[in-house]
Amino acid sequence: MSTRQSLFGIELDPLTMDETVRRCLAAVRDGQRLEIGVVNAAKLVNMRRDRRLAEAVTGCDLVLADGQAVVWASRILRAPLPERVAGIDLFLRLLAEAESAGVSVYFLGARHEVLQEMLRRVAVRFPGLKVAGSRHGYFEDAEQEAIADAIAASGAQMLFLGMTSPKKEIFTAAHGARSGVRLVHGVGGSFDILAGVTKRAPQSWQRWGLEWLYRALQEPRRLGRRYLTTNASFLIMTARELIRLTPSAAPANRSH
Repeated sequence: MSTRQSLFGIELDPLTMDETVRRCLAAVRDGQRLEIGVVNAAKLVNMRRDRRLAEAVTGCDLVLADGQAVVWASRILRAPLPERVAGIDLFLRLLAEAESAGVSVYFLGARHEVLQEMLRRVAVRFPGLKVAGSRHGYFEDAEQEAIADAIAASGAQMLFLGMTSPKKEIFTAAHGARSGVRLVHGVGGSFDILAGVTKRAPQSWQRWGLEWLYRALQEPRRLGRRYLTTNASFLIMTARELIRLTPSAAPANRSH
């Protein structure tokens, strides 16, 4: 077990992608429950404003750095994380592992037509994958228990939630156990990317931590202001934390 790193008062797991995949597969193999939480700059900002989101994320068994800015901040603030574990990359790795190991999966999220297109593409990319079931992500709070029961009845071992924050974190915290799955991973907008509805940023943009900008350019009305606001808040958070952690200068010698 690796020691967690504390960043902005949140405990994060300093794991590489390979280490994370091994932990996930071990949980499924050993019959343990593992809930994965991921954080990027925007989510860390929103967790300070939304107590339910903060409690849902920190209650996860693994909390990983989904955003490159989080990794950079961890190094500046002397709580270094080894690398970014992007939610969509972990999602694809787990689908490949599930296919080869015969592990069944359930997809919950996105609009009906997006989900159907994603399922079609996933079947082409992972032809041996066992899909226990799927459901679109538009439902009322009163339906959550019935949805969790349907997931449990499907016998799925891995559950992937293609929903936005804080809906996916709150669903996981409230109904993850009821769903009966071994692994719960909230993958946000990954269903849209796999369905070809939105494009993922090129590798060069990802390396420079500009995936948020690429997304904002695709949906400027919906995401432009949001990303600019949260990124500015994250920079301020990081600066304040650095000041807090920096020992104050020794008082000047006043003796003559």
